[in-house]
Amino acid sequence: MIPISYYILLSAILFTIGAVCVLIRRNAIIIFMGIELMLNAANLAFVAFANQHQSVSGQIIVFFVIAVAAAEVAVGLALIVTIFRTKRSIDVDQLSSLKG
Repeated sequence: MIPISYYILLSAILFTIGAVCVLIRRNAIIIFMGIELMLNAANLAFVAFANQHQSVSGQIIVFFVIAVAAAEVAVGLALIVTIFRTKRSIDVDQLSSLKG
């Protein structure tokens, strides 16, 4: 049996990689990938704690997080495609011109 500390360590590493990806990268697609990586790291922690406590509540939360993440990706990618059609770039630094 694998100790829960290994799962939490892996979750922390994945979350850190996702956070660094969001903070450093300028490409909108890569930023969304970083956000998804952070959500999956949180899902791993939820499932690990639910497994340790012999409860399904963590897995139910993961189900809802996955549903929200799917909706976020659908809306986010639609926005990225629309911005790319008008600006011909998805560089986040160039999007400051969208301020009204």
